[in-house]
Amino acid sequence: MARLSEAGLDAWYLEDGWLRRKYSTDGWPTTLMLVNAIGYLCEAAYHHADLSVTWAKVWVKLKTHSEGGITDKDFALARKIEEVVLWRPEAGGPLEGTPNKFVQAKK
Repeated sequence: MARLSEAGLDAWYLEDGWLRRKYSTDGWPTTLMLVNAIGYLCEAAYHHADLSVTWAKVWVKLKTHSEGGITDKDFALARKIEEVVLWRPEAGGPLEGTPNKFVQAKK
Protein backbone atom coordinates (compact mmCIF):
# COMPACT_ATOMS: atom_id res chain seq x y z
CA MET A 1 0.00 0.00 0.00
CA ALA A 2 3.03 2.27 0.15
CA ARG A 3 2.60 3.11 -3.52
CA LEU A 4 -0.93 4.38 -2.87
CA SER A 5 0.29 6.61 -0.08
CA GLU A 6 3.25 7.83 -2.16
CA ALA A 7 0.83 8.65 -4.98
CA GLY A 8 -1.37 10.73 -2.65
CA LEU A 9 -4.14 8.15 -2.83
CA ASP A 10 -4.52 7.33 0.86
CA ALA A 11 -8.28 6.73 0.60
CA TRP A 12 -7.89 4.35 -2.35
CA TYR A 13 -7.27 0.63 -1.88
CA LEU A 14 -6.39 -2.46 -3.90
CA GLU A 15 -8.91 -5.30 -4.08
CA ASP A 16 -9.46 -8.14 -6.54
CA GLY A 17 -7.06 -6.65 -9.09
CA TRP A 18 -8.68 -3.20 -9.05
CA LEU A 19 -7.71 0.20 -7.70
CA ARG A 20 -10.81 1.26 -5.75
CA ARG A 21 -12.33 4.20 -3.89
CA LYS A 22 -15.67 4.80 -2.20
CA TYR A 23 -17.02 8.35 -2.08
CA SER A 24 -19.89 9.35 0.21
CA THR A 25 -22.13 12.29 -0.66
CA ASP A 26 -24.91 14.27 0.97
CA GLY A 27 -27.56 12.75 -1.32
CA TRP A 28 -28.75 11.97 -4.81
CA PRO A 29 -28.14 15.37 -6.52
CA THR A 30 -24.50 15.42 -5.38
CA THR A 31 -24.09 11.75 -6.29
CA LEU A 32 -25.20 12.53 -9.85
CA MET A 33 -22.81 15.50 -10.07
CA LEU A 34 -19.99 13.29 -8.80
CA VAL A 35 -20.73 10.58 -11.37
CA ASN A 36 -20.81 13.16 -14.16
CA ALA A 37 -17.51 14.72 -13.03
CA ILE A 38 -15.82 11.30 -12.94
CA GLY A 39 -17.33 10.42 -16.31
CA TYR A 40 -16.01 13.64 -17.83
CA LEU A 41 -12.49 12.99 -16.52
CA CYS A 42 -12.54 9.39 -17.75
CA GLU A 43 -13.66 10.41 -21.22
CA ALA A 44 -11.10 13.23 -21.40
CA ALA A 45 -8.38 10.76 -20.37
CA TYR A 46 -9.81 8.05 -22.65
CA HIS A 47 -9.44 5.64 -19.74
CA HIS A 48 -12.72 4.52 -18.27
CA ALA A 49 -13.64 3.62 -14.70
CA ASP A 50 -16.24 1.13 -13.56
CA LEU A 51 -18.75 2.88 -11.29
CA SER A 52 -21.35 1.58 -8.85
CA VAL A 53 -23.88 4.17 -7.73
CA THR A 54 -26.43 4.38 -4.90
CA TRP A 55 -28.31 7.28 -3.34
CA ALA A 56 -25.35 8.72 -1.38
CA LYS A 57 -22.36 6.62 -2.43
CA VAL A 58 -20.20 6.10 -5.51
CA TRP A 59 -17.67 3.29 -5.83
CA VAL A 60 -14.92 3.77 -8.41
CA LYS A 61 -12.89 0.87 -9.80
CA LEU A 62 -9.89 1.32 -12.09
CA LYS A 63 -7.67 -1.08 -13.98
CA THR A 64 -6.17 -1.16 -17.46
CA HIS A 65 -8.03 -3.96 -19.23
CA SER A 66 -5.59 -4.08 -22.16
CA GLU A 67 -2.71 -4.71 -19.71
CA GLY A 68 -4.65 -7.08 -17.48
CA GLY A 69 -4.09 -5.08 -14.30
CA ILE A 70 -3.36 -1.78 -12.64
CA THR A 71 -0.94 0.55 -14.45
CA ASP A 72 0.33 4.12 -14.20
CA LYS A 73 -2.78 5.15 -16.19
CA ASP A 74 -4.96 4.07 -13.28
CA PHE A 75 -2.88 5.92 -10.70
CA ALA A 76 -2.85 9.08 -12.85
CA LEU A 77 -6.62 8.99 -13.36
CA ALA A 78 -7.26 8.26 -9.67
CA ARG A 79 -5.15 11.30 -8.71
CA LYS A 80 -7.06 13.51 -11.14
CA ILE A 81 -10.43 12.24 -9.88
CA GLU A 82 -9.36 12.86 -6.28
CA GLU A 83 -8.08 16.36 -7.11
CA VAL A 84 -11.23 17.43 -8.94
CA VAL A 85 -14.03 15.89 -6.87
CA LEU A 86 -12.57 16.93 -3.51
CA TRP A 87 -11.62 20.46 -4.61
CA ARG A 88 -13.01 23.26 -2.46
CA PRO A 89 -12.39 27.01 -2.62
CA GLU A 90 -9.58 28.15 -0.34
CA ALA A 91 -10.58 29.91 2.86
CA GLY A 92 -10.53 33.67 2.54
CA GLY A 93 -10.65 33.52 -1.26
CA PRO A 94 -13.26 35.12 -3.52
CA LEU A 95 -15.28 31.89 -3.85
CA GLU A 96 -17.51 31.08 -0.91
CA GLY A 97 -17.99 27.35 -1.41
CA THR A 98 -21.04 25.28 -0.65
CA PRO A 99 -22.30 25.07 2.95
CA ASN A 100 -23.52 21.52 2.22
CA LYS A 101 -21.63 18.36 3.15
CA PHE A 102 -21.27 17.66 -0.59
CA VAL A 103 -18.66 14.95 -1.31
CA GLN A 104 -16.97 13.80 1.87
CA ALA A 105 -13.20 13.33 1.81
CA LYS A 106 -13.10 10.52 4.36
CA LYS A 107 -12.48 6.95 3.29
